Amino acid sequence: MAVHRTAAKMAMKDILKADDIKKALDAFKAADSFNHKKFFEMTGLKAKSAEDVKKVFKVLDVDNSGYIEEEELKFVLKGFASDGRDLTDTETKAFLAAADRDGDGKIGMDEFEALVHE
Repeated sequence: MAVHRTAAKMAMKDILKADDIKKALDAFKAADSFNHKKFFEMTGLKAKSAEDVKKVFKVLDVDNSGYIEEEELKFVLKGFASDGRDLTDTETKAFLAAADRDGDGKIGMDEFEALVHE
């Protein structure tokens, strides 16, 4: 797991600016303050190509299942930086509800890309 997290951090920094990630994480430090739309804008992810967004998805899909499940979603901020906080249950469920367009209880790559660019 530690190896994956190191690779994840490097991959995120290859796609997004470290300063933008830090600012976004700092903006949502308080519990129940997370807003995915603002977060994607602040990190610069919203402005990235579909291809780059899909690379980010692959980093966040820790178990390589092709989906970001609720359990992975709780730790999504740690995928952007190791010092990111865990999302609260309320934030996790709201994020999942916003992204899960087919109602299968998990976020597929196309759903994630659509959410980022909406």
